[in-house]
Amino acid sequence: MPPSDPAAPDVPPASAPEAAAAPAGGGHAGEVFGAFLRLGLTAFGGPVAHIGYFREEFVARRRWLDEAAYADLVALCQFLPGPASSQVGIALGLMRGGLGGAAAAWVAFTLPSALLMALAALGIGWLSGAGGLTAEALSGLKAAAVAEVAVALWSMARSLTPDAPRATIAVAAAALVTLWGAAAAQMVAIGLGAVAGLALVRPDVRPAAARIPLPIGRRTAAAALGLFLALLGGLPLLGGPHLLDLFGAFYRAGALVFGGGHVVLPLLQAEVVAPGWVTPESFLAGYGLAQAVPGPLFTFAAYLGMASDGWTGAAVALLAIFLPAWLLVFAALPFWSTLRAHARAQAALAGVNAAVVGLLAAAFYHPVVTAGVRGPLDFVLVLAALLLLVAWKLPPWLVVAVVGMAGIWL
Repeated sequence: MPPSDPAAPDVPPASAPEAAAAPAGGGHAGEVFGAFLRLGLTAFGGPVAHIGYFREEFVARRRWLDEAAYADLVALCQFLPGPASSQVGIALGLMRGGLGGAAAAWVAFTLPSALLMALAALGIGWLSGAGGLTAEALSGLKAAAVAEVAVALWSMARSLTPDAPRATIAVAAAALVTLWGAAAAQMVAIGLGAVAGLALVRPDVRPAAARIPLPIGRRTAAAALGLFLALLGGLPLLGGPHLLDLFGAFYRAGALVFGGGHVVLPLLQAEVVAPGWVTPESFLAGYGLAQAVPGPLFTFAAYLGMASDGWTGAAVALLAIFLPAWLLVFAALPFWSTLRAHARAQAALAGVNAAVVGLLAAAFYHPVVTAGVRGPLDFVLVLAALLLLVAWKLPPWLVVAVVGMAGIWL
């Protein structure tokens, strides 16, 4: 399976029987948990692949909803900040089993990879303390991460900066973040990207294809949006214990990630590496490992939380980075038809997406290249990883395994 592309394509058309599938509802949390647990254990390949797995499982096979509703649900989650595939999963669970179903879908899809990433952080920490082959092992993992981010950056640039205005927004965002270097630069770049999109971009606007049958009213949506904004603006103002700072850092990363997947890299790097909670080498090695586990890439947060504060940190980081996804899904559902047909909202989003390409380009320079390519051997491993990903089209988890072992052997 090819590397994940944060800009997911349109959902492929369904056959006539699938298009006529009955709407969701009438299920229960146990049914939802079982269906999503199987995917949480086997869904490799990133958000694009996850969306395809969901369609096959819940539209084609189980017929929880029809093709038009699923396509519109995917479009909604691509419009919102946060991990798109996880947001689709939360919404599908909500449709099928209410709030309990939404929680069951998220836990089943997220927990397997979160546990693997937390245990990986423990293993790397133990090797560091024991003086084992950590440096050699990390060289292969970091090389795999460099190749993964390079492929994702190229794919995103082709998809999200197809013209001169959006390419200019991307380059300006990359320059701002690289030269400023503060965590606030990420937020400023996203905000300026939205403003530039309003001024420069003329998007194609399409009405919603179908009504998404989810049990969320406008009062609930308004409450969720209010809580989302209150936490985003209020958490940085609160002083307190380190775990509160950790929660705020991961909440901001989850709230400001447009496109999901690899785009979380620059935001997390600014939040956890700059203050010294995690070393650049450990950060990049964990990011390489995140390509080798099933489920959402955002479970990288469990690795970082574990590396910073043990099991408590892993739990706090994981909950914090996914909380904005929950709140935004609940906030946007009743208003999606209006948002999708609103030209100015689409133009602002196009500008934000272009700025996100710039953020990833800045992160590709630092810390990805600066920490991942320290000598000739690292450069050779990166070339090998790119060869396996691009030319041989091996799945990312296999590339991580092969290049990681090559780093040890060489």
